[in-house]
Amino acid sequence: MLLSARHGMKEATNSKPKKTSTKAKLAWRQMSGNDIESLVRVAHLIHPGLPESDGVFAERVKLFPEGCLALVEGERDELYGYAISHPIRRRQPPALDSFLRAIASDADQYYIHDLAILPEARGRGLAQECINKLFGIAQRYPTTSLVSVYDTAPFWGRFRFVPEEIDEGLKMKLLDYGDDATYLERKNEGVQSKHN
Repeated sequence: MLLSARHGMKEATNSKPKKTSTKAKLAWRQMSGNDIESLVRVAHLIHPGLPESDGVFAERVKLFPEGCLALVEGERDELYGYAISHPIRRRQPPALDSFLRAIASDADQYYIHDLAILPEARGRGLAQECINKLFGIAQRYPTTSLVSVYDTAPFWGRFRFVPEEIDEGLKMKLLDYGDDATYLERKNEGVQSKHN
């Protein structure tokens, strides 16, 4: 995943980048079901080796729309990136390309499943902007986690994510994310009640 929390900073290598004016105004907004087709297109460009189905993305948007963001160019509403995140039980991230069915009522950790930005939209501080938005939601939980791919753990380290010891079950789950997949966590500051 590009910037991926599946999560990497990987350049899309099997596609021609779109010609985008460097002056194009890009902004994050809440994702809707209408964005799924464009999201899947971006996901396949950035994560060709980590495919997930349309239905998995659609379910995340339906179950926790607050944590699903779309990076769009204002006039045309064209998708240049996305973020998928939601609460989970601590150290129990979903397997790749799997349905959640529901957000666990006893979820006690925030999970950034993916953050992906097309190469032509990088270098503008948009990843930081998105991460800050997600941390605003994550403050309801003691910790935030993600699975880093494409050797992006140093990128995530800038946001105080660190590798954690994991059990055999989580090690097996990470195999689907690739050989370089690393489970990372960070402590959230100023944790608020989930009921605020």
